[in-house]
Amino acid sequence: MASLKSLVKETAIYGMSSIVGRFLNYLLVPLYTAKISAASGGYGDITNMYANVGLLLVLLTFGMETAFFRFANKENENPRAVYSTAVTAVGVVSLAFAGLVLAFLPQLAHLMQYDVHPAYISVMALVVAQDAIQSIPFAFLRYKKRPLRFAALKITFIVLNIALNLLYFVGLPALYATMPHLVESIYDPNVSDADKAGYAFYVNLVCTSIVTLLFLPEWREVSLKTVNWRLLKQMLSYGWPILVLGIAGVINQHGDKIMFPYIATGDDAKEQLAIYGAAVKIAMIMAMITQAFRYAYEPFVFGKSRDKDNKETYSRAMKYFIIFTLLAFLGVVAWLDVLKYIIGEDYWAGLRVVPIVMAAEIMMGVYFNLSFWYKLSDRTIWGAILSGIGCAVLIAVNVIFVPRYSYMACAWGGFAGYGTAMVLSYFIGQHYYPIAYPLKSITFYTLLAAALYGAMLWQPFAEPVRALVFNTLLVVVFMAVIYLKEFHHKKRS
Repeated sequence: MASLKSLVKETAIYGMSSIVGRFLNYLLVPLYTAKISAASGGYGDITNMYANVGLLLVLLTFGMETAFFRFANKENENPRAVYSTAVTAVGVVSLAFAGLVLAFLPQLAHLMQYDVHPAYISVMALVVAQDAIQSIPFAFLRYKKRPLRFAALKITFIVLNIALNLLYFVGLPALYATMPHLVESIYDPNVSDADKAGYAFYVNLVCTSIVTLLFLPEWREVSLKTVNWRLLKQMLSYGWPILVLGIAGVINQHGDKIMFPYIATGDDAKEQLAIYGAAVKIAMIMAMITQAFRYAYEPFVFGKSRDKDNKETYSRAMKYFIIFTLLAFLGVVAWLDVLKYIIGEDYWAGLRVVPIVMAAEIMMGVYFNLSFWYKLSDRTIWGAILSGIGCAVLIAVNVIFVPRYSYMACAWGGFAGYGTAMVLSYFIGQHYYPIAYPLKSITFYTLLAAALYGAMLWQPFAEPVRALVFNTLLVVVFMAVIYLKEFHHKKRS
């Protein structure tokens, strides 16, 4: 039980950096959607570019983050040598990538349909190269159990990012209106809505570069003398299925946004992508929870793999993860009429995807929990296979249905992809690494949440305030059931 308490404590700290950070980043969503109209497609560029960045980040880290945890926890390995080897490998690959992008920029801009804004590609290449390199020292901080420094660096980036975005989207326009001579050298008032996306990319480059400099203590831990080529070969062998798994995972999460400009029909493809990208931001509340859990859970699982009660602990962790994410799902749906103000009004048409995307995120979180059977048994090839199958399902749904149903097909594609990978991982995992998950309890909470969600959809109140009160009471019912089933009887006993 003490180990679970430690997991909860570290999840809370990582969660503060993730959830608070993502919440603060939400300030940018109303900012972008207020200053960049949906029709201009500028926010579509932001959505598409960051989806590509997510895929590139997986490629440039090529499974080294998970491989680092695995080998740093092996008894016969030197953790510092593992760290130095991982940083060197990722650093060389990332810098080579950035150089190639700059060398072939015109060709890449044409291929990605950014002929008008090729600089967006070069700027984000420099960003993603630094992000990839930073992933290893961030993992090192998690291994060393230094969540406070981890959180401080994450929040530093976010605060700087928000401050500079506010400066360019709000502060400088206001100053130019009254004192143009003070800001005319760094601000152009004639920038169109479609071109304002560039502010977001340049600001990201500045903030990422500052965090790279703040990692100086961790860079000093790297010693080229301890780089071990035998170890690197083993880490690559362990990590390449994780790479395939990661590619499939990112495609499951962002592939729809990457593919959308190429498969959508009509002249408003960028506008439709902008609407979808903005609406999905509301659903990303669920992604915050799963990410915070992942940051704490991955080193926790590897560290506890030798304990006798490890499977029992994994089982309890799965149940509480599902309970909490179902509670978050109901909370977001209940308050969707309030949360919709996060995005601009001309993006509200996409709100119908929010419950679908959140359900997909829950299944992604469950799949992540299940994934440790092949990581701990060194059968990581199964991760590549399962994620690949899920990825294939997503791509098929998008390619077949996006031309007809636009971004609604994107939402259902993610749902189908994660659901397929989750179900297959459970049944195959029970063969290789059986864990007695409390299926009756999980099924009960899932069905209860589904019933309460149905009640929210069919509730009788047309007046917004009454509807909100009714929905909130349904969330309270779910919380009361959790308390009575999970905690009340334990206190009495």
